Amino acid sequence: MNQRSGFEFTLPSLPIIGANGGTRTPGRRITNPTHYQLCYVGATHAKSHLVLNITQYLIAQTVKWKPLTRHHVMVAQMLDGKACGAEVEAEVKLLTEQLQSRGVTPHLAVVIVGDDPASHVYVGAKERACERVGIKSTRIDLPSSASFDELVACVEGLNKDSNVHGILVQSPLPSGLDELAITDLIDPGKDVDGFHPVNLGRLVQGRNDGMVPCTPAGVVRLLEWGGVELSGKRAVVVGRSRIVGAPLSLLLARKGADATVTIAHSRTQDLASTCREADVLIAAVGVPELVAKDWISPGAAVVDVGVNRVDDDSEKGYRLTGDVEPAAAEVAGHLSPVPGGVGPMTIAMLMMNTVRAANTQS
Repeated sequence: MNQRSGFEFTLPSLPIIGANGGTRTPGRRITNPTHYQLCYVGATHAKSHLVLNITQYLIAQTVKWKPLTRHHVMVAQMLDGKACGAEVEAEVKLLTEQLQSRGVTPHLAVVIVGDDPASHVYVGAKERACERVGIKSTRIDLPSSASFDELVACVEGLNKDSNVHGILVQSPLPSGLDELAITDLIDPGKDVDGFHPVNLGRLVQGRNDGMVPCTPAGVVRLLEWGGVELSGKRAVVVGRSRIVGAPLSLLLARKGADATVTIAHSRTQDLASTCREADVLIAAVGVPELVAKDWISPGAAVVDVGVNRVDDDSEKGYRLTGDVEPAAAEVAGHLSPVPGGVGPMTIAMLMMNTVRAANTQS
């Protein structure tokens, strides 16, 4: 018995008894017959003959068969970062309580330089997450005029403070401040962002004793939460940044995940065709709605890492959108929303890294 939906057909000239005992008017058009089990009668008449098995009443009739494009839509299963992130935070809270029972309170210090509005929003979200899971948070605000030496002194002071377990320098930094140089100065054991060369090197080696970058770790956790199979699947990562694309490709290919990974970028020839080959597609380029619906293989799992502000005529004057166009939900099997997908996962994995750092240092 093959159940079909999303097609239009005209009921035969006999009244039909529905599953609830009621009847359907002969000749009435049905555009979403999900309550009827339909099967083909004979291979040679597959498109013209149906058997309608409605409860125990069976009728074989010739019916008018016509596909309806607007109903032939796949609705993607949402990869809900808020729900998954809440589960991670529950785990973190339990680990925090275990550390506190040993006299250790995990402590995250966040350094923010300047007055970038988006950065202050992100830092606020991290502070609230710390409060939810029982992590102590300290915020250090430096003016946009702060010199490189002042920032270095701040980081070195936090490195030496045994009561601080995690250090995060909020990105982006004002122009003139070398972000990579500052990252290199952070104690690798306190590098809860996971960007220090020592931690990235451990990731390349396939080791589990380093800090894993939060967004890539969150993407993998979200895919696992959504029941997306990775082993042996073709994964395409669009974007090769040191923050997301490069480390994420390593996580997807490492033993235990076992995906076959392709990294695509601005120089990739025929990017659309490359994306269509993916069972798992991750978009992390920061280009609004770059990935079109027809770039996605039907049923593929799609994770949208991008968060882009696009001007519009709304009261706010803008809207948030990802790197994947919304119509992708009509094709994908799984899709992360923007906002509410990867963002909450990044913060949840930051909390997990902070607790791991505290446990290692204690």
